[in-house]
Amino acid sequence: NSPEGAAAGELSALEEAFRKFAVHGDTRATGKEMHGKNWSKLCKDCQIIDGKNVTTTDVDIVFSKIKGKAVRTITFEQFKEALQELSKKRFKGKSDEEALQEMYKLIEGKGPGLTGVTKTVASPTVSRLTDTSKFTGSHKERFDASGKGKGRAGREDLVDNSGYVSGYKHAGTYDHKVQGNK
Repeated sequence: NSPEGAAAGELSALEEAFRKFAVHGDTRATGKEMHGKNWSKLCKDCQIIDGKNVTTTDVDIVFSKIKGKAVRTITFEQFKEALQELSKKRFKGKSDEEALQEMYKLIEGKGPGLTGVTKTVASPTVSRLTDTSKFTGSHKERFDASGKGKGRAGREDLVDNSGYVSGYKHAGTYDHKVQGNK
């Protein structure tokens, strides 16, 4: 167990966190590059932004400084540079190396949280309006016995082009009768 091996293990946990945040909210993301929005989210969710030493403005400035001129994302290497930059501000009393290790500890093993996501409220009014077993009339026709919607079949009058009058008991038996008489 050399100290280098421990550092490599920490980096993989750090890289895993980087990838989780890099792909968050973007279906086309590969996890190799991170947008500014996700960088800000990582800094908020991992408590890098503490409101005193590091603010959202500091985070945005560091991101702009680290990324290339015409580029909108940072790579994992640039991400580590950005952390190095922020760690000096976040952990002022410590050496650069200690501050960076503290910064890694904040991030490792974390993933994007769902902060600020609207939760559904279970009120009696809403539950009464959405309980399909209490529906009547044409609305009742739109759901099966389990309460699952029938889709288009439940919304539209599907035309019966069989040639028989609706309600005719012997529908579909004509071919049997004709062939039976021969």
